[in-house]
Amino acid sequence: MSIIEVSHLTKFYGKSRGIVDVSFNVEEGEIFGFIGPNGAGKSTTIRLLLSLIHPTEGEGKVFGLDVTKHGPEIRRSIGYLPSEVFYYEGMKVIDLLKYSASFYEGNFTERMKYLSELMELEMNRRISDLSFGNKKKVGIVQGLLHSPKLLFLDEPTSGLDPLMQRKFFDLIKEENKRGVTVFFSSHILGEVQRLCNRVGIIREGSMVEISEIHSLQQNNYKKISVTANGLTPEFFDTPGVTNVQTENGSVNFFFKGDINAMVQKVSSLKLDDVTIEEPTLEEIFMHYYE
Repeated sequence: MSIIEVSHLTKFYGKSRGIVDVSFNVEEGEIFGFIGPNGAGKSTTIRLLLSLIHPTEGEGKVFGLDVTKHGPEIRRSIGYLPSEVFYYEGMKVIDLLKYSASFYEGNFTERMKYLSELMELEMNRRISDLSFGNKKKVGIVQGLLHSPKLLFLDEPTSGLDPLMQRKFFDLIKEENKRGVTVFFSSHILGEVQRLCNRVGIIREGSMVEISEIHSLQQNNYKKISVTANGLTPEFFDTPGVTNVQTENGSVNFFFKGDINAMVQKVSSLKLDDVTIEEPTLEEIFMHYYE
């Protein structure tokens, strides 16, 4: 079952591009990675799905409901951590979280205690006294407080130290195990590779790839390094070869195509060394952007 359905979603701010003709689905129970550099359209997509802004064209559905028509109803079951968090500076952390909990039905006292202890929050400090990282931890607790069915995370780890990042990832995995669907937007590719099942790559407001991370690495292209006496980059001037570089006497490149044909070509050389490996998500990402 698709928790998120996006069909030809487009948003312009006047003449400025937000996103153009974006389509994808997110299935129930998965952790979906949404990657792209700043300005690619990640936050615009999330804000459209939260009905904080309205599309120019196309539609988005969450829980099978149109986000424009049913925004308030949808948001009752959603948790959201924006890339930047802004609060009433004079409030104490405990008062802010109690205020947030009041928007939902139920008693969240134990949940608040568990999350705040996990995130090492000082509940009686004023928001104005908190560092950016501690404000981000408040946002994490606030977003998870009401046990949402769907969680939107927009650059969630900025400001968190490495130890707290690890705790955060463990928390998200724990939430996912209990059935929470996670939409994880980031430009930090190692995080996405570590956490997500599938990934969508957005470039200049348009989707360029949607795939399982494992398939993206296996089926996209191979990373090849060849060392041989007298070898020049021109030897690999053949279809499917990209990003050819020379380093310390080796020729390094990416190859997409019949690997048997490449192995046969390489076997004609008097080799000193050869490696064929899967690229990292970061290398795949840079390939799409270059």
